Amino acid sequence: MAPSQIIPQHFPSLPQFSHFMKPSRFEGETNYLEVIGTIPPEVRGTFYRVMPDPHLPSRVEDDPWFNGDGNVSAFCFESGKVHFKQRYVRTEKFIKECKSGRALLGKYRNKFTDAIEFTVRTTANTNIVFFNGKLLACKEDALPYEMDPATLETIGLYDFNGQLPSLTFTAHPKLDPVTKEFIGFGYEAKGDGTPDICYFSVDPLGNFTDLVWLVSPVVAMIHDFAVTENYVLFPLIPHTCDLERMKAGGEHWQWTPNIPLYIGVLPRRGAKGSDIKWFRAPNAFPGHTSNAFEKDGKIFFDLPMGKKNVFFWWPDSQGNAPSPQEVACHLSRFIIDPSSDNLELQPAEILSSEDVEFPRIDERFLSREHSHAFFCLNDDTAPTIWPTVMAKMGGGHPVYNSIGRLNLRTRQFDKYFPGNKHLVQETVFIPRSSGAAEGEGYLLFLVNNYETMLSELHLVDTDNFTRPLAVILLPLRLRQGLHGNWVDDEDLKLARY
Repeated sequence: MAPSQIIPQHFPSLPQFSHFMKPSRFEGETNYLEVIGTIPPEVRGTFYRVMPDPHLPSRVEDDPWFNGDGNVSAFCFESGKVHFKQRYVRTEKFIKECKSGRALLGKYRNKFTDAIEFTVRTTANTNIVFFNGKLLACKEDALPYEMDPATLETIGLYDFNGQLPSLTFTAHPKLDPVTKEFIGFGYEAKGDGTPDICYFSVDPLGNFTDLVWLVSPVVAMIHDFAVTENYVLFPLIPHTCDLERMKAGGEHWQWTPNIPLYIGVLPRRGAKGSDIKWFRAPNAFPGHTSNAFEKDGKIFFDLPMGKKNVFFWWPDSQGNAPSPQEVACHLSRFIIDPSSDNLELQPAEILSSEDVEFPRIDERFLSREHSHAFFCLNDDTAPTIWPTVMAKMGGGHPVYNSIGRLNLRTRQFDKYFPGNKHLVQETVFIPRSSGAAEGEGYLLFLVNNYETMLSELHLVDTDNFTRPLAVILLPLRLRQGLHGNWVDDEDLKLARY
C-alpha cells in the first residue's frame, strides 16, 4: 500500500483531537456516581445530552470538532442518586465503519468526498430530544434516529410514521408548553444545495397538523429557529452552500459577508409557502435562539448575535476568517412587525454586553413572554487560571468559564463560576415543581475540570446562584458536547407504560 493510502490508526495531533478534546469513545454505564452535596428529592428525571465523538480516526485530517459520531449520555436522577449510561447512535455511518474497521465518511456534509455511498450519512450528533415517548437523536442534515429512552439502544430512523416528506430535520425542534405541539422544519429539505424548507407541526399524538413548503432567498444554514403563539421565525446564518464547490471537494459551507441576515416570518397555522416574509438586517451571525413572543402586535425575538463569523473554520471565498479570540456574541432583541410590508429591520437592541451563547429559558414559557434567560458565559473578570486551562483544553470548540442569568425585566445579570480550572457546557433548566414561578428551580450542566481531566455535573439552585447545590463526579472525561435536554420522570413513565 502506498504511503498516501495508509489508513490512519490514531487521531492526528491537532487541537480538536487533543487533551480534553481527545475523543472519549466510551460506551457503558456506571451507577451511583459520587455526589458532593445534596440532590433534592424533587429532581427526578433524566438529563440526556449528545456529543460529537469520533469512534475512528477521520479520513479528513483537519476535520471540524463537531463532525464526530453522536454519542449519547443519560444521567438518571432518582432519590438523590445519579446513574450514568452512554451509547453511540447506531447510524448507517457508524455500522458500516465498524464493519470495515476504518472511517468511510468524508468532509462535513459533503457526500462527494466519501469513500462509499451512504443512503443516509448523518452522524446524529447535535441534539437529543424527547417527544411522544420517543427519544430522538438529531442532526440537521437528515431525519432523526430514534433511541430507547431507558437502554439507549438505537431503534432506527424516524419519519413520524411516514408523515415527514423532508430529507432533513432540525436539531432544534420546539415543544409548545401549552398546546403540547411539536414544531420543526428541515432546510435543504430536497437535498444538498436546494433552497427548500419544509415546516411542520405535530399534535401530541404524533399526527401532522401543518406542513408547508417554503423557498429560502439563499441556500444558507438555518441551525435554530423560534416559535411564538402565532408565528415561526427562521434566522438564516450567512454560511451558504454551493453544490459545484462541493463536487470539487470543497466545503459545504462558506461565510458570505455580502448578503444580509435574513429572518423569515411565517404564520404558524394554516399558512401557504407564499405567506412567508423575509425580513432583512445587516450581515451578522445569529446564534441559538433564546425565545420569541408576541406583544402589542409585534414579535420580540431574543438571541445571541455576533458581528463576525462564529464558525471561523469555514472562511469566506477569500479565505478570510476571524481568530477565535475575536468572536463574541451578545444577547440581542429584534422587534418585528409581522404585518409590515417594510422588510428592513431596525437594528437589534443589545440586552446585555456580556459574551454569551447556548441560551436556555424556563421552557414552560417557550413562545410566551419570559423574564429569565440562562447562558454559557465567557466572563473575563472571573479568576480562571488560563495557562492551566489552555494547556489542557484542546481546540476548535467554544470557550465559556461561567453560567450567566439575566433578568430581562430588571436587567440584573448574575454569574455562577464553577472553579478556576474549569469550563462549562450548555445548561438545562429544571423547574422546582410544576407550579413554581418562572425561573424557580435548578440548573444542571457538565463542567470540564482541567486539573483532574475528568467531567463533573453541577447542580445549582436558582435561589442561591453563587455556589453549587451538588457536584456529581464522573469517572471519565466527556468531550465537548452540543445540546441536551431534561426529561422529567413523569414523562418517562408515560413513555414506559
